[in-house]
Amino acid sequence: MDLGIKGKVAMVAAATRGIGLAAAQSLAREGAKVSICGLDANRIKEAAATLGAPHMAVRCDVASKADIETWFKATTGTLGPPQIIVTNTGGPAAGLIGDLTEEQWQKGFDNTVLNAVRMVALASPQMKEAKWGRIVHITSLVAKDPDPVLSISSTLRAGLGAMSRLQAKELGPHGITVNCVLPGSTDTDRQTHLLEIRAHKSGLHIDEERKRAALAVPVRRLAKPEEIGDVIAFLCSERAGYVSGAQIVVDGAITHGLG
Repeated sequence: MDLGIKGKVAMVAAATRGIGLAAAQSLAREGAKVSICGLDANRIKEAAATLGAPHMAVRCDVASKADIETWFKATTGTLGPPQIIVTNTGGPAAGLIGDLTEEQWQKGFDNTVLNAVRMVALASPQMKEAKWGRIVHITSLVAKDPDPVLSISSTLRAGLGAMSRLQAKELGPHGITVNCVLPGSTDTDRQTHLLEIRAHKSGLHIDEERKRAALAVPVRRLAKPEEIGDVIAFLCSERAGYVSGAQIVVDGAITHGLG
């Protein structure tokens, strides 16, 4: 299937590993010109090598307004105005509500919500001019199914879902779609970190926790990052022009609710 995005410029945040990198690779395979960012210099270099030319990778802290603006200017100057925006972050601090500090909540807000606000604010004017744009926020299953160990993420990602719906309504008349992708348990470094937390709490070995996590999913395994990345790429496509304001759950059927 031709997704109709060959030559389109895409910015994918926090994309040097995991789901972010998988999304960038899926978009690149479809012919988009992809700009990614990350924090670790070695990972930036490695991720750039997997994408090749004409793509680009820069250092950017998505919690920093100045960094996002610099990344946006660099992308526009090198590849052209972005027509596809994929917001993403490594995820806020894990912990029960009573164990979290105000500083952790603030950092989580800057990372998880404000980066999405800022990226859309920068890219949407040019998308409006072009009368075409695709915005995808990578959030999490916990936006619909809160997890006590992921208190900050559960709270902020639910809010991000509401914001994306409002963005979809405001930007829809200009040919711009806005959607959220909510991954379930995915085989990433973030998942390993969460399993370590659970293993410490349960007293089990992390391998046992990983088996338990896989068996909890009806399809009996964790997702591969590229399976999430391909869904994101489709939502960025010409074919997905009537999908907007949606929260797409990609979770192997683990969610209990209908919404």
